[in-house]
Amino acid sequence: MKRPTGIRHPWRSLLAASLLATPILSCGPAQEADLLPLEGGQEDVGSAKQGAISWTLGAQYDATKSNITFNVYSSRATRIEVYLYNTAYGAQEKVKYVLTKDTATNVWTKTVSVATLQSSYGITGTVYYGYRAWGPNWTYNSSWTKGSSLGFVSDVDAQGNRFNPNKLLIDPYALEISHDPTNASNTDGTIYASGPTYRNVDSGAKAPKGIVLAPDTTSYGTKPTRALKDDIIYEVHVRGLTKGDSSIAAAYQGTYKGAGLKAASLAALGVTAVEFLPLQETDNDDNDVIANTTADDNYWGYMTLNFFSPDRRYSSDKTPGGPTREFKEMVKAFHDNGIKVFIDVVYNHTGEGGAWSSTDKNTYNVFTYRGLDNPTYYSLTSDFQNSWDNTGVGGNFNTFNPTAKNVILHSLKYWKDELGVDGFRFDLASVLGNTCQHGCFNYDKTNSGTALNAIWSNLSPRPAGGGTGADLIAEPWAIGGNSYQVGNFPSGWAEWNGYYRDTFRKDQNQMGVATVTPGELASRFAGSSDLYGDDGRKPYHSINFMVAHDGFTLKDLYTCNSKNNLQPWPYGPSDGGEDHNVSWDQGGVAADQRKAARNGLAFLMLSAGTPMFNGGDEFLRTQSCNNNAYNLDSSANWLNYALSTEQTYFKTFAQRLIAFRKAHPALRPANFFSGVDNNGNVMEQMRWFQPTGAVADSTYMGDGNNHALAFRIDGTELGDSAAAIYVAYNGWSGAVDFKLPWPFAGKQWYRVTDTCNWAEGTNQVASPGTEALIGGENTLYNVCGRGLLVLIAK
Repeated sequence: MKRPTGIRHPWRSLLAASLLATPILSCGPAQEADLLPLEGGQEDVGSAKQGAISWTLGAQYDATKSNITFNVYSSRATRIEVYLYNTAYGAQEKVKYVLTKDTATNVWTKTVSVATLQSSYGITGTVYYGYRAWGPNWTYNSSWTKGSSLGFVSDVDAQGNRFNPNKLLIDPYALEISHDPTNASNTDGTIYASGPTYRNVDSGAKAPKGIVLAPDTTSYGTKPTRALKDDIIYEVHVRGLTKGDSSIAAAYQGTYKGAGLKAASLAALGVTAVEFLPLQETDNDDNDVIANTTADDNYWGYMTLNFFSPDRRYSSDKTPGGPTREFKEMVKAFHDNGIKVFIDVVYNHTGEGGAWSSTDKNTYNVFTYRGLDNPTYYSLTSDFQNSWDNTGVGGNFNTFNPTAKNVILHSLKYWKDELGVDGFRFDLASVLGNTCQHGCFNYDKTNSGTALNAIWSNLSPRPAGGGTGADLIAEPWAIGGNSYQVGNFPSGWAEWNGYYRDTFRKDQNQMGVATVTPGELASRFAGSSDLYGDDGRKPYHSINFMVAHDGFTLKDLYTCNSKNNLQPWPYGPSDGGEDHNVSWDQGGVAADQRKAARNGLAFLMLSAGTPMFNGGDEFLRTQSCNNNAYNLDSSANWLNYALSTEQTYFKTFAQRLIAFRKAHPALRPANFFSGVDNNGNVMEQMRWFQPTGAVADSTYMGDGNNHALAFRIDGTELGDSAAAIYVAYNGWSGAVDFKLPWPFAGKQWYRVTDTCNWAEGTNQVASPGTEALIGGENTLYNVCGRGLLVLIAK
């Protein structure tokens, strides 16, 4: 979840006051014609094909590239025209056509001859296009010209329509778009606005255009079929991954091409899935407008302009079709190294934003969905006059509407089947479980009509044991209402486990302030069955993380007592950011800060569930205590591969600990640690111990005054090469002796790692076969204050 609380653009401003001022409606049937039949965007409507996916919407060539058919959905428009251009920016259209409406599907259509475009209108190369639409609030007048007010009735009418023919509209189904609304050539975002000051300003020459693309045949390689339980997820920004990497040619730094060149090194680290921050076209051309500043910048990319288009800014080839080809080439590079490609997708809101002011219902941006069918694509307040905002960034996408939901489904299938993506992380995914359209918000995981359940039903989720399909991961919260839903997503969905993060952070950083019982630690180590076991989900549905892009880095979690976001460039300034970070600088002792970070990474690699860590955490990357670097497109936010000795030690620690996890299936269980075998015998796959060696009973586990815990996993029951794995964690500030349990008949305990400062160095995690012999049952091992020990029995 991102937290940009300040206003960075007038056209990205936020709406909050209207939520407080508007009465709430019951979450019942939608108003008027909002619940539309699925025909408008369904895959089985029409015959146009894009690879394996059928749809009619968008601009598509026929099989011989002789004709282009334009299809766009609107249930409320009274007239739609398509404007065609031979250049993307600064010129007027070459020709325009009126589209015809199919009243059964609400799809508007026009087929044009490519030969006519070339011979009669001089459009001989790439075809750029956009729509202009009229409706009840702005009626068509044959004398209207661009920049005219003829036909104007209101900026918004009682039904929520916001048609404005002076604004050229991006096709929601465009496969690429030409540029962002504001950019180095046009810094004036007001040209896209409605309202009394701006409604008659024509945006056509400067507005982004859709690009008509033929199907692309670039290979994305062979998709990995690995089960999610066996993945190591690496969350990273595609630009930040290589923009500061001197080993990559300058032309490819910060690009899809450059990212593909890092695939081998990430595979060597042990990564099996790379999760990129948003790559769908977003409003980031502003990042290049004013150098060495965060003014108007959008680095993370959580303001999506188009759900189908790979972002041009991350492509070294920005020619039409270049971003699509280069993205697929990057995916192939990762696939060739056995790495899945996940992308962070933002379907809860769009880059069109919300109201410019909480006191002005008229002034909104109109450059795509809003100008085509505002009440279909956006959730509105009960009076249809403003956006309903459950995201904090302008207003909710109307995910419960069948047509808006189809945009989500079709784009996901396009990225999965045509661009080769293996899985998706859904930003603020509670909005996808909304069962209301206007005037309310209600999350309901059981409602079959939600986008959440439609995604699961239509996207071929990956089977538990691996195989073809998509991995689906939710960020299980939004803002306000009943949106915090950790552990309450539909069966089969994986989730970012916020409870996992919070439990371990509190135990490490808030002793004496927050109470964490050994039982709570045990639940998180064992896969959080309290969250995922009740509905048939498994440990791997818990995406375990200590930090993510949103907040402190792993190093900063243990270095910073509070955020410091208002620094000068290149570490800021950044507005917003969480004040409650559960961080601590470990008394200012650098060695103890590194020890705490080793523990944080060890928790992830030793817990049941699917671990995720943030790009650069493997070598203790810092953001200098900035915990909301969403706007920081700078060297301070790009990964820096010039490592100190301590960073190199930590990277080796991370690499070997990842390898240890991958070598031991006992750490990656398919089921929770309990049950019976085929003969009816009770299995004791995981047993908890006190430091004394005694079994940790319910009294010990429930006492928040106990800060040391150990567990043993029986490898023989889980097909592991190690007879057993033993982990001892000492949360106390002073050293504690742990009496080791039975390592099973004929076995001895050997040390894999001790995170304490004495062991820091290249071999802090022993290579297989070099583990030091510790001893057998009842051997005492002294674990330093705030230290962690890992042993194997062999």
